[in-house]
Amino acid sequence: LEENLDVCPKCGYHFKIDAVRRLKLLLDGDWEEHDKELRSTDPLGFHDAVPYRQRLAMMRQKTKLPDAVISATGTVSGRKVHICVLELKFIGGSMGAVVGEKITRAIERSLADRTPLVIVSASGGARMQEGAVSLMQMAKISAGLMRLDEARVPFISVLTDPTTGGVTASFAMLGDLNVAEPGALIGFAGPRVIEQTIRQKLPEGFQRAEFLLEHGFLDAVVKRHDLKKFIAQALNFLCGPLS
Repeated sequence: LEENLDVCPKCGYHFKIDAVRRLKLLLDGDWEEHDKELRSTDPLGFHDAVPYRQRLAMMRQKTKLPDAVISATGTVSGRKVHICVLELKFIGGSMGAVVGEKITRAIERSLADRTPLVIVSASGGARMQEGAVSLMQMAKISAGLMRLDEARVPFISVLTDPTTGGVTASFAMLGDLNVAEPGALIGFAGPRVIEQTIRQKLPEGFQRAEFLLEHGFLDAVVKRHDLKKFIAQALNFLCGPLS
């Protein structure tokens, strides 16, 4: 399974992969990581089953990452890119202050050196343990992407399973190209919540990548084996071929 990029060779099901493996699949080789020193605090003194500070420590130990995103610079088929990859295993890839800040800084790097930006999403949405601080990251990142768009610097958004909540409602759907892996769950509220709210049965495949492509919310659904090549070709189209 690992040799087949964690895709079932029989049915084509795309298993979830971690952020480091994603970087290895998309980039040519080594990468330079940015903003590793940033750490989430506990602005609300939040407690659920365990205190938030304790949960953060547990997640850092489990994932060996400081928070739920890796921000890096590398090359895709020889072209320099800035890339952010969300880590689903870190509190569901949720977006708190650190995730928002690291993505915003990546946008600013892309603006400064006019280098394309790629963001790979895998997230349950905004991080409830940080309350309004997490929600404001949606506006902050979206404002940065507007500046990137005005500067005509390409941004490719890759949506993987799952991409939901405030991440979908902000940067994940703001790419010049919005691309998803097959079968990815993409939406804001979950299908059960929607069914209970509208008291109707949802269509088959609702909120899956293929359904969203059919209804105009995505530009492409691309198999994992083809994703790096697709991004490279898209950047050749958006930026012009490498000299």
